[in-house]
Amino acid sequence: MSLNQIQEHIELIAKHEMEFLAQRTATERFADSVAEFIGSLQFVGLNLLIYATWILINTVLPMHHFDPRPFALLQTCVAIEAIFVASFILIRQGRLGRRSDERDHLMLQILLLTEREVTAVLGMDRKIAEQVGLGREANRQEVRELSKDTSIDAMAQTIKESITADEKQAAVSTE
Repeated sequence: MSLNQIQEHIELIAKHEMEFLAQRTATERFADSVAEFIGSLQFVGLNLLIYATWILINTVLPMHHFDPRPFALLQTCVAIEAIFVASFILIRQGRLGRRSDERDHLMLQILLLTEREVTAVLGMDRKIAEQVGLGREANRQEVRELSKDTSIDAMAQTIKESITADEKQAAVSTE
């Protein structure tokens, strides 16, 4: 693959990612910004500063302690913050999960198309090999099997059965 082709692929992927980001609603952009800040060291530092100041004001400094030990108000604030933090992270993860599903579906389509193309090419290669006197190589069991159409449904069913059998085996061995 040439460098131009690689660059084209990179640009195509970047274009798709930019389109995905551009299609976000204002709410999704806001949630992403908040989630990005939550995942930063600045957020950790800000929380440490706020909590340390809160505790310092309510324990050491000679002023009115608005939240004396055991800091019930601080605990409430931290719990509310945790609810919001979890919500923003879940919103972002849900959106990223949907994007991942889109990528997986695209990848599956590409792989299915590739499998068909490779099967067709192998079929043509076998015919060419027979015509140039390489019939023995063209008719090897492995080559014949690979040049047949692959049943995706049958393969999926086999995988499902294998996973189910493995799960049953694991359940029996843990008892």
